[in-house]
Amino acid sequence: MALRFGIEEEYFVVDPVSREVVPRAAAVVRRAGAALGERASTELVAYLAEAKTSPCDDLDKLAEQVRSMRAVMAAAAAAEGVRLAATGTPVLGDLVPAPIERGARYAESLAVYRGLDDEQSICSCHVHVEMPDRERAVQVSNHLRPWLPTLLALAANSPYWAGRDTGHACWRALTWARWPVAGPPPYFASAGHYDDLVGALLECGALMDSGTIFWDVRPSARLPTIEVRLADVAPTAGEASEFAALVRALVQVSSDAVDAGERAPEPPPEMLRAAYWLAARHGLGGRGLDVRTGRSASFGELAGELLAHVLPALRGTGDLAAVARGVRRLAAAGGTGAERQRAAYRVRGRLTDVVDAVLLPG
Repeated sequence: MALRFGIEEEYFVVDPVSREVVPRAAAVVRRAGAALGERASTELVAYLAEAKTSPCDDLDKLAEQVRSMRAVMAAAAAAEGVRLAATGTPVLGDLVPAPIERGARYAESLAVYRGLDDEQSICSCHVHVEMPDRERAVQVSNHLRPWLPTLLALAANSPYWAGRDTGHACWRALTWARWPVAGPPPYFASAGHYDDLVGALLECGALMDSGTIFWDVRPSARLPTIEVRLADVAPTAGEASEFAALVRALVQVSSDAVDAGERAPEPPPEMLRAAYWLAARHGLGGRGLDVRTGRSASFGELAGELLAHVLPALRGTGDLAAVARGVRRLAAAGGTGAERQRAAYRVRGRLTDVVDAVLLPG
């Protein structure tokens, strides 16, 4: 039986004339809630609106949910006189300090993290894949680690920040990396090891609570899932669902490896950090680092190896054709979201055109 999966994704609320981000997310979420209920929510920063799918066991069902929820969110935004943009970082706007949503938890976060919250204007996509228990989740996490830079390169969609080209394909990942518990997760010997480390981080104040565990893979604190959190929000609903299917396949193959008693690779943290930066800097079109071997390799080549690695799982779910087609599309020249944003800018040299290229339809 295929593992159930789903996604959470965030969008920037933008003014339709200036294309700058505006703090109107709460109004959009209230309106969208009539159709989506709790599947629509605000986030820490008032520029961000979030939507979630329900769990699905089939890629086509997930794709339809993503299309539907994006349509609902876009319609709610239009009714409030704004638009939603699917990009990992805001292209235009006065961003610092970011306006923080009301609420006791958000106020506590601002008191604890200060300047980190001030610059927390980023939109990501989180993929949840069901897990039978937390022990399995942390063991699967170990097997996912070598592939995380490649997933990051595939999902790169944040080259601009506040009116400038950052020179990176995924600036969001570097913004995110400044948090005390973020980026690629450590290698965990067991769920007990995970809990001991989290307990120490809570005790010393590096974590406010379990919701501020921002590793790119973690056992969900509230759902029976493993959560893969490293992707920029995808430009389109199809890309979001195809990426989720690729992640599900990688989780399945990793779970099978756990069953077979295979020990996960343990790349040095320094090598994994460097591979992350290479992915964020160059995206899928550049050269990266294969942390399994220590050799330099193009991210296009590594994406092909990832696809080959998950082939059995993709065949098992019937997702092979769709996911392979999606990876080939991203690997082609100008295929990733970051490359398409820059292409939109090159036509007339206008950042407003970049925002228009990532607006949700509606």
